[in-house]
Amino acid sequence: MAVRHPVSRYAQLSAGILLMLAAPIVAPLPGPAGTLAFAGGLVLVLRNSHAARVRFARIKRRWPRAGRLADRAMRRRSALRRRARDRAAAAR
Repeated sequence: MAVRHPVSRYAQLSAGILLMLAAPIVAPLPGPAGTLAFAGGLVLVLRNSHAARVRFARIKRRWPRAGRLADRAMRRRSALRRRARDRAAAAR
């Protein structure tokens, strides 16, 4: 992971939290605005907060199916590597 300036990290973390808090407010609007706002906020928080990453990993261990779905939706590199590894193992 690239090292970013602390001000940039905190700005992105704050923006992610604000997006997650705004998601229930915009959810009644037509379309998927609430879902996209929450997903975008979650991505920003997970990229900029170590504590959030640790908690997300614990949640993924407890509920693996939901964790796989969330990883695929966020297009996380770890999920892409894991999926490629599973495909290679199945092809053997």
